[in-house]
Amino acid sequence: MSILRKLAGQTAIYGLSSILGRFLNYLLVPLHTAVFLPSQYGVITEMYAYVAFLIILLTYGMETAYFRFSTTGGHDLRTVFSTTLTSLTVTTALFILWAMAFAQPVADWLLYPDNREYVLWFAIIIGLDAVSSIPLARLRQENRAKTFAAINIANVVVNIALNVFFLGYCLPLVSGGGGNWLTDTFYDPGTGVGYVFIANLIASGVKFLLLAPTMLRGFVPPSLALLRPMLVYALPLLIAGLAGMVNETIDRILLKRLLIPELGELATMEQVGIYGACYKISILITLMIQAFRYAAEPFFFSQEKEEGSRQLYAKVMTWFVWVLAGTFLGVMLYIDLFRYLVPNPAYWEGLRVVPILLLANIFLGIYYNQSVWYKLSGRTGYGAALAVMGALITLAVNLAFIPTYGYMASAYATLACYATMMAVSHVLGQRYYPVPYRIGKISFFIITAMVLWAVSLVVDLHGPWHWALAGVLLMAYGGVTGLLVRKG
Repeated sequence: MSILRKLAGQTAIYGLSSILGRFLNYLLVPLHTAVFLPSQYGVITEMYAYVAFLIILLTYGMETAYFRFSTTGGHDLRTVFSTTLTSLTVTTALFILWAMAFAQPVADWLLYPDNREYVLWFAIIIGLDAVSSIPLARLRQENRAKTFAAINIANVVVNIALNVFFLGYCLPLVSGGGGNWLTDTFYDPGTGVGYVFIANLIASGVKFLLLAPTMLRGFVPPSLALLRPMLVYALPLLIAGLAGMVNETIDRILLKRLLIPELGELATMEQVGIYGACYKISILITLMIQAFRYAAEPFFFSQEKEEGSRQLYAKVMTWFVWVLAGTFLGVMLYIDLFRYLVPNPAYWEGLRVVPILLLANIFLGIYYNQSVWYKLSGRTGYGAALAVMGALITLAVNLAFIPTYGYMASAYATLACYATMMAVSHVLGQRYYPVPYRIGKISFFIITAMVLWAVSLVVDLHGPWHWALAGVLLMAYGGVTGLLVRKG
């Protein structure tokens, strides 16, 4: 149990930066949806969908490879770090040079021919974040969770402060006919949503500078001989990562491409903006998964050779799903409050995707927890194959049904994808690296949460009575499932 407490403590610290940080960033959604129309917010949604793909491409699985080669094979830790960092720095520099050379053709392809600066800004953002991933991984590997958290929170604070300055201070002042030295010097009304991207660019630069001491500490010449096996290990993870991004973000890209012929550009971007904003209400479970992964990946590798490690992995899964199912229930019981995170009622028609995406993300969390089997057994090719399978499901459902059902098709595609990946991964994992997961308990947690939510819909109380019922149902979940989870 002390080991589980250590993992929980590390997860809590990483959560301070990832959950708190991303949640603070999420609080920008009310600002963005208040000052931008759904069609304008659709531009933000689409551009960050491309960012997700490119970050995976530019890190090409080397973060996990760094953990693997730092804990196995007796490699010098400084050489592993220097080799990984040098590799990513070189490929990132080449990517930025390519973006500078082809910014206009890329902008034309994105249907933003007058905004080639978006391509340049995002190339630098992606490059800085890709290189920063390795010193951040070093902090995790060294269990320096507090430093990790401080740097990520600094990044978030800078991003939020600049968003508030440009969009919460300058924009209303200039729109109202006012102005001063600050607005005259730093604000151009024509930039519009571009200020969201500029704030991100500056924040990424600050994070990179704060990580510079970690990059330079004990730097030694990289090893080409070490790089080759690292790339071999990482290549399947790159394929898995790209396929995973298809599952997570391709829907926002396909919505634009498939709906424009039916609805026209303005109405289509409104749909993309509505879906993107409401998608973020499901972010609470996503944030928990991210915080858990930051702590769990090095933890799983470090426990691999310990006696009873597989029983420990099973206990971790039980606790993990219990928390995720409780989060699903809490969000859905209080959805009338959560919707005000997107305060503009023009976006609220998209709230029907929230329960679908929350459930999908529970399945994704289970899948990530199960991924220990192919990472520890060295069968990373299976991880790639599973992700590709999920990507094919995502593409097939979206391509078939978006023209008819719009973003609802995207939500159900996400659910079908993650549910299938979870089920197939479990079957393969029990064959190659069996872990005695408590399938009955895990299923009971999820079903109990969904049944209690259904009770709230059937009873359908309003006002204070609704909030009272929600509280009772949450306590009922804790009471009914609490004893089971404590038994592991």
